[in-house]
Amino acid sequence: MRLEITCDDRLGLAQDVLQILRDREIDLRGIEVDPKGKIFLNFPEMEFTEFQHLMPEIRRIPNVKDVKTVAFMPSEREHYEFSLLLNKLPDPVLSIDARGQIDIVNEAAHLLLSDTREPLSGTAIAHWVSGFNVTRWLERQPTEPHTHQVTINGAKYFAELMPIWVAGEESNDSFAGAVLTCKPQPLSGQWQRGGQHDAFTQILGEHASMKRVINEARRVAELSVPLLITGETGVGKELLARACHQASQRASQPFLAVNCAALPDNVAESELFGHGKGSLGPHTEAKKGIFEQANGGTVLLDAVGEMSNSLQAKLLRFIQDGKFRRIGEEQEVAVDVRIICSARDDLLERVDAGVFREDLYYRLNVLSLQLPPLRERKADIHLLAEHFCLQACQRLGRSLVLLTRDCRDLLQRYQWPGNVRQLENVLFRSISMLEGDRLTASDIYLPETEALQENLAVDLEEGSLDEAVKKFEATILRRLYPSYPSTRQLAKKLGLSHTAVANKLREYGIGKQRKKPRVTTVSK
Repeated sequence: MRLEITCDDRLGLAQDVLQILRDREIDLRGIEVDPKGKIFLNFPEMEFTEFQHLMPEIRRIPNVKDVKTVAFMPSEREHYEFSLLLNKLPDPVLSIDARGQIDIVNEAAHLLLSDTREPLSGTAIAHWVSGFNVTRWLERQPTEPHTHQVTINGAKYFAELMPIWVAGEESNDSFAGAVLTCKPQPLSGQWQRGGQHDAFTQILGEHASMKRVINEARRVAELSVPLLITGETGVGKELLARACHQASQRASQPFLAVNCAALPDNVAESELFGHGKGSLGPHTEAKKGIFEQANGGTVLLDAVGEMSNSLQAKLLRFIQDGKFRRIGEEQEVAVDVRIICSARDDLLERVDAGVFREDLYYRLNVLSLQLPPLRERKADIHLLAEHFCLQACQRLGRSLVLLTRDCRDLLQRYQWPGNVRQLENVLFRSISMLEGDRLTASDIYLPETEALQENLAVDLEEGSLDEAVKKFEATILRRLYPSYPSTRQLAKKLGLSHTAVANKLREYGIGKQRKKPRVTTVSK
C-alpha cells in the first residue's frame, strides 16, 4: 500500500508521520520526500477497518493538506521508465561500478555478452570484454570520457566509457564507476580528436590475408599513380577505394564512382569526358564530365573490364597525357585526378581473350590490391556477421538480435558466392523479418547449394567408363564454378593448370565463353 501526503513544509512533520506508523506497529518499507511538498509512504496492505482510522489521524497532523492512496512510489515509476528507455536503445549499454563489476545492463548488452538468460549483474566486466583493461582504467578514477576498440565474443566494437562522479557536500565528489556503450564504428568526436581515426577501420577483417591487403593499401593510398583493385563481386572493392581516397592528401576533394558496366556505349564517353554545347543536339548545353567534376580528387572506374574498346582507347590517352577533349570540342582539358579501377579477377583473362586492351591493363596496373573472397577468410565471417547484425538493428530501430550457435555454424559453413555483400543482405533481410530477439539457422534464408549442384552420383549402368568420367568431371566443375568463377582460381583449387581448366570449361559449356576478338592499337 502506498500513500501520498500533501503538506506544507514544517520541521518535524515527517517525524510526526512516522510516530503514527510506529504507534500502530506498521512495518514501513520506504519513505520518499518530495521538496515540492509531498511525502510518499510504502507499507504492507492492511485491513480496511484499520486503514480507515489511519487516514484521518494523518490528516489531523498540522500542515497536512491531503492524504490519498497511489499506485506507485516516484522511485518505482522512475525505475520502470529508466528500464523501458534503456532496453529500447539499439546500442548495448551497461553500467559498471568502481571495481569493474557490472551493475546494470540493457537488453542489447545482455544479448551481446551472453547467449543465456543468466543474470550478468555482479560479474566482472573483464570476463566479457577484452582488448582494453577496463578495470585498470577505473582504478585511475578518470574524469574524461574514453573510447577504445575492444573484442566481445570474437567481434570488434568501439567501447565508449563515460566516468560517473556523484556530487557530494562541499564539492566532495565521489567516483562511482562508468557507463559503457558499444558501437560498431568510432562515432565519438573524442576518438578522432585523440588522433586514432583511421580511414581503414571501416574495413573489418582479422584474417591474415585481409590484414596484408589493408597494410598494403595504407602504403599506396598516398601515391597519385593509378591503382587497380581486383576481387570477386561483393568483396568490398569500392569500400577499399574510398578508404584509400580518405587516407590520401585528396581526402578533401571529390570522390566519384562510375560503374562502367552500367554505362551504355553511346553515353559513356559523354559521362566521363563531357561534351560541348550543341555537340549532342541543337539544344544541348555544355557539360563537364566525371573527370572534370573530380578535379583534384579521385575517380573510381568500377567494373573497368566492361568498358568498350573505343572508350578504352580514350582512357589510355588520358592516363598518358592527363588531358582530353570534350565531345564536339577541339580545345584540350587538363585535370589532376587519381584513377582507381576495380575489376573482377578475370581481367587478365579478358586481356588474353582480346576483350580488354593489354596496354591499358598495364597502365592501370601500376599499383594493385587483390581482395580475397569471403570463403577464403572464414575466420572473418563471425566478425562481419556481428557487425552487420548490430548495424541492421540500428537501421531498423530495434534491440540487438543474438546470433545463436546453430546460426553461426550455418553462416560459417556456407560458401558465400556473393561474398561480404551477400552476407550483409542476408542478415538484414533475416533480421527485418524476425519477430523475436534470437536469430536461429531456421531464420536465415540462403540459396540451397544442393539446388545449384547436380547429384555427384553417376549412373554406371549406361554408357562407357570414359563417358561416366566426363560426366563426373563436368558435375564437379559445375559445382565449383559459382564459387570459383575465375579459371585461375578454379585451377588452383583443383591443382590443375590454367589452360587445362579453361579447355574443360569450354568443352562442357560451363561459364561465359568468349571469342577472341582482334586487338586494336592507338598511336599517340
